[in-house]
Amino acid sequence: MTAPATGRSKSRQSRSLGEFVGKTLDPLAARQGFSESSLLLRWEAIVGARVAAVCEPMKLQWPPRAKNRPAEKKDEPATLALRVEPGFGLDIQHMSAAIIERVNTHLGWRCVAKVTMKQEPLLPRRVRPAKPPVDLAARRQAEAVTEGVADERLRAALVRLGERALAKPAS
Repeated sequence: MTAPATGRSKSRQSRSLGEFVGKTLDPLAARQGFSESSLLLRWEAIVGARVAAVCEPMKLQWPPRAKNRPAEKKDEPATLALRVEPGFGLDIQHMSAAIIERVNTHLGWRCVAKVTMKQEPLLPRRVRPAKPPVDLAARRQAEAVTEGVADERLRAALVRLGERALAKPAS
């Protein structure tokens, strides 16, 4: 049911943090020639873990556009500038056609036509923290408390929550 004056739904739906991050990063990414931040945020998913481990996008370089160009003349595609880990330039050069294809597929149009490379160390990546070890006593206690819950997915979620809440802090 929607409120008549605002058109908004009375119940607010939760949204992922990624939706907010993308909107915040889009203007920052635009300064480097990226039309959207998804190329930066999803680089590993676009090109694969092996390629993403040795290169990352720096910017999209667009060719200069004339002010008085004819309407029928199409825009020229951009050049993707990559930062490549030293020693992997030749590998990335050989894979450049596949990288261009994957980037263009992700963006949904022929955005990139060439790849340029600058060999320098990649920026350090943040390492995801390891999952804490399982406290078996806390898990058994959480399973005992949730025995009466019929919905299996809800019960599993409650067990995970209870396990974390009841676990002894790591020393």
